[in-house]
Amino acid sequence: MTRQQTREQDAALSRRTLVQGLALGAAATMAGTGTALAQTGPAAPPTTITTPPRDFSPRGAPTTYFWDPDIIAVDPSFNDLAQPNTAIRRLYTGVLWAEGPAWSAQGRYLLWSDIPNNRQMRWSEDDGHVSVFRMPSNYSNGNSFDFQGRQLSCEHLTRRVTRYENDGTATILCDNYNGKKLNSPNDVVAHPDGSYWFTDPPYGGQLYEGEPDSGGKLNPRIGQPADFMPKKRELPTNCYRIDPSGRVDLVVTEDQVPDPNGLCFSPDYKKLYVVSTGKGPGDTGPGGKGEVFVFDVGSDNKLSNQKRFSDFMIDGVKCGPDGVRCDVNGNVWASSNAGRAVGYNGATVWSPEGKLLGRIRLPEVCGNITFGGPKRNRLFMAASQSLYAVYTATQGAGPG
Repeated sequence: MTRQQTREQDAALSRRTLVQGLALGAAATMAGTGTALAQTGPAAPPTTITTPPRDFSPRGAPTTYFWDPDIIAVDPSFNDLAQPNTAIRRLYTGVLWAEGPAWSAQGRYLLWSDIPNNRQMRWSEDDGHVSVFRMPSNYSNGNSFDFQGRQLSCEHLTRRVTRYENDGTATILCDNYNGKKLNSPNDVVAHPDGSYWFTDPPYGGQLYEGEPDSGGKLNPRIGQPADFMPKKRELPTNCYRIDPSGRVDLVVTEDQVPDPNGLCFSPDYKKLYVVSTGKGPGDTGPGGKGEVFVFDVGSDNKLSNQKRFSDFMIDGVKCGPDGVRCDVNGNVWASSNAGRAVGYNGATVWSPEGKLLGRIRLPEVCGNITFGGPKRNRLFMAASQSLYAVYTATQGAGPG
């Protein structure tokens, strides 16, 4: 055999060995993934339901993935909204029920409610310090800031919407409609025209988060100041607009959106999103079904063209919405309370057309969210007993 023939034979053997190796590797891969392929849908990335559970605290192991494993792109477009190389962080834990996160752009702090403890908490961006901001808070729920940097709070106990002025005084914006006491204002947002829009479900009528209606078996005066006067529910669950003049207008009725909860405007303020949640204490109305509705906002501030934005069913799991915010692109970010379906608690992200784009999974049910940070590109999530945050590749559309 010549030297040339020997080289050709060696080359043929090398090619044959390579092909056989590739075939064996492919067979092994198929065997290893057979179980995954037999599952319904793609295999899920690592989740908070791990053994042991993922530790989100500063003591936990660092995230070594380019994408946080609990930030899930359902639609490829979500990759343009989620920020790679950043992790979900638990900033604080130790409250009873976290609600109403709001970002102070001037103070560079995140404010939120700890409803059952009757206090508001503050997380400072400069050093991560957490302190009690206001106590008592009248069992405040939703908070936000208006375009002048003034804090707005929805108070369960006093059944009113309050604005805290920059000089330290407080102004009662609304505590009744047509002479009848409000139920328990839940969420409030500011409009550029100087008005404030808020929801008024009955959730503050609980012993745990406010004051039960008088006339029942419970004594609502226990634990309250000497001059406290228990009240009975007088109004259905509606949404209202507080005009800059002080006039209060009914904008969404209970028949349109029963048990309204979170609400937000689109970036151009031409649409209003309103969450409809389940029945509250003493609720005799139709009761919500965990859906979000959207309205067109006219130049006269009248709402029209009501549509159901989403029923928030994801993979057959009811991901109950609560708080909502829009980003600058008009996408809707909503908190998710899926109860014991742990892998679906956290936040969901939807296109303006109501298409699910992505999910952010947390180990606790999430009640409310907001955008904050100096660039307003950080999503803060008030979830059960804790406060979480994650950077995004977009920005919140309105003030905190």
